[in-house]
Amino acid sequence: MTNDRLRRIVLGIGNPERGDDAVGRMVARHLRDTSPATLRIIEHDGEGTALLRELDGATVAFVVDASASGALPGTIRRFDVSGTPLPDLAFGLSTHGFGLAMAIELARTLGQLPERCIIYAIEGASFATGAPLSTAVQAAVPEVARRLLAEITDAKEREDEPHA
Repeated sequence: MTNDRLRRIVLGIGNPERGDDAVGRMVARHLRDTSPATLRIIEHDGEGTALLRELDGATVAFVVDASASGALPGTIRRFDVSGTPLPDLAFGLSTHGFGLAMAIELARTLGQLPERCIIYAIEGASFATGAPLSTAVQAAVPEVARRLLAEITDAKEREDEPHA
């Protein structure tokens, strides 16, 4: 299978002016220097209809966003939403109005959800305007980037294998 037909994206979601909400963008920036050239890395504000446009046409999407579920700050969760919705616990993931969870389900309904769609949620501590990333969330950035690169590399190797 040739990878020329694949459109792989990483969407790093967040507001850089709202503390830990910026974490998705920080992961995207971390990946820019180390990711394969075939991977499109996008920093995004998380607005739902614009997310739909980015997901449309992608075959593989990795999305990174801050969460506010009450878990310990810096907690990393991974959700494969390719075939199932985000779990009930995760529907509050986004700090945006019409955000990630709704965009994923609307993309699914419209037939625009990528064949493979993985969400990485990093639990935030503070979303105050002007605040920097908290220490725990900052520490999660390279770990999520490492996990994403490993997952992207593994998926690429499987796609490059000859099929019987």
